Amino acid sequence: MKILIVTQYFWPENFRINDMAAQLQERGHEVTVLTGLPNYPSGKLFPGYGYFSRHRETFQNVSVIRFPHFPRGNCGFVGMAACFLSFALMGSLLAPWLLRGKVFDVIFVYGLTPITVGFPAVVMRALRKIPLVFWVQDLWPESLTSAGNIHSPWILKPVERMVKFLYRHFDRILVTSRGFIPSVLARGAVVKQVEYYPQSAEKIFRPVEVPENAEVRRLLPKGFLVLFGGNIGVSQDFPTILAAAEALRERTDIHWVIIGSGRMEGWVKSQVAHCHLERTVHLLGRFPVESMPQFYACADVVLVTLKRDPIYAVTLPAKLQAYMACGRPILAALEGEGAHVVVESGCGVVVPSGDAKSLAKAVEELASAEKETLQRMGERGRAYCATHFEFDHLLGRLEEILCAESRKALAKEATR
Repeated sequence: MKILIVTQYFWPENFRINDMAAQLQERGHEVTVLTGLPNYPSGKLFPGYGYFSRHRETFQNVSVIRFPHFPRGNCGFVGMAACFLSFALMGSLLAPWLLRGKVFDVIFVYGLTPITVGFPAVVMRALRKIPLVFWVQDLWPESLTSAGNIHSPWILKPVERMVKFLYRHFDRILVTSRGFIPSVLARGAVVKQVEYYPQSAEKIFRPVEVPENAEVRRLLPKGFLVLFGGNIGVSQDFPTILAAAEALRERTDIHWVIIGSGRMEGWVKSQVAHCHLERTVHLLGRFPVESMPQFYACADVVLVTLKRDPIYAVTLPAKLQAYMACGRPILAALEGEGAHVVVESGCGVVVPSGDAKSLAKAVEELASAEKETLQRMGERGRAYCATHFEFDHLLGRLEEILCAESRKALAKEATR
């Protein structure tokens, strides 16, 4: 198949779509990626990229075509809105020209926030009559309310109409959580269009042995390590994490290690200093994704949190798959879908979202547990991940879906 992937995020940014595109190409498909200029998460363009330079390149034999748009910058909501809207506008205007002469059998949209990434794909679908498969990984406009704290009907109602418009123009809609399905159906999709398609664990996430003299170990404190790896944002509920750390401030043998960056990073640092938690809370900054399995291997438990909100109760955070694939015991402050996976797999302990007291208590109990108990949790999680979230199996299913949509489009064309 000749596959067009539309995504706002792509290499050298670290996202799951990088591996998916490369593996589809390796499986014999001709893959082209239409994307913007890399600027996540710093909000600044990566070195070597500019508005008038480096717009065509190759990543692991995948053809990458970029177009200019506003980077996120550091202007908060205004900067992100400018980034999202300029991507949608510039992509819609330039895609037909940039992709001239190229033939595609199907379009696949990596629908990580924002949903506006769908507009260039919808334009190409309309102009070329190409079937479009959209992978919904975040619900809109719910995300604006929960993560962006936006409640104005002047913003939410137009976004609601936009989402309904886009859903009507997708031939197949894949969702990362079963809990997303009612919301997608309520906005105009039909049952036969929608399919549960979870995120997989990237191939780099696996159990690893870390020597005692490894550099990673020198970066970490001594003691019982509770490690959080990923985005430091509003959704991740850092107020609850820090409140739990403050409740255990006298337990200097317990350390909270935070690896990553994001919008809340400055706030977290200021709170750690304000509450004098420097002895037990450690912000190590960002590291290449390739090094994360080593950090996970050094942790006694790994932490995943989402703030208490209806949208997060139906969300299955991708962090879970990475933790499980690495065979680490999980401490989860989650509701709904994510909590269900942890409980069903037996890979860790679940406490309610936003409950700092229960989170602190769970950490103390895990710190007192036998190492064999924690090891068995990790092993159960890895086994569950291999059954439900294995990369090659899920990629094979995606191939089947894309191929089916391409065949349906050809059959429809033949009957005209």
